[in-house]
Amino acid sequence: MVERTGGRAVRTLVFVYGTLKRGGSNHAWIEQQQFVAEARTAPVYRMYDLGGYPGMVRDENGLSIHGEVWSVDEAGLIKLDVLEDTDGGEYERVTMQLEGEWATKRVEGYVYLRSVEGRRDVGERW
Repeated sequence: MVERTGGRAVRTLVFVYGTLKRGGSNHAWIEQQQFVAEARTAPVYRMYDLGGYPGMVRDENGLSIHGEVWSVDEAGLIKLDVLEDTDGGEYERVTMQLEGEWATKRVEGYVYLRSVEGRRDVGERW
């Protein structure tokens, strides 16, 4: 969801599920943004351990992944795209499928694009 405040500032709702969450090792990348709520995905994703951070992929036999929704400004979104290496093809920012009150709202998040073969499935929570 993109929000306009006072007709100027553009904000995007972003679902985070790993090291960006409060208390996570990369939380500094998002801590200046606005925490909105805890949330869960629809059960159409799986999360894998990539060696210190998770990667979430679409999976028809998925789980409901726990995470957080943040309201992120344009500068913050650019920083997150750098961290997630969207230009390098590691992650892609997409519209997420969430449950509950978030099911009808536009919330973006990062899905992992590379192979997860041989990686450990970490379940619903990082």
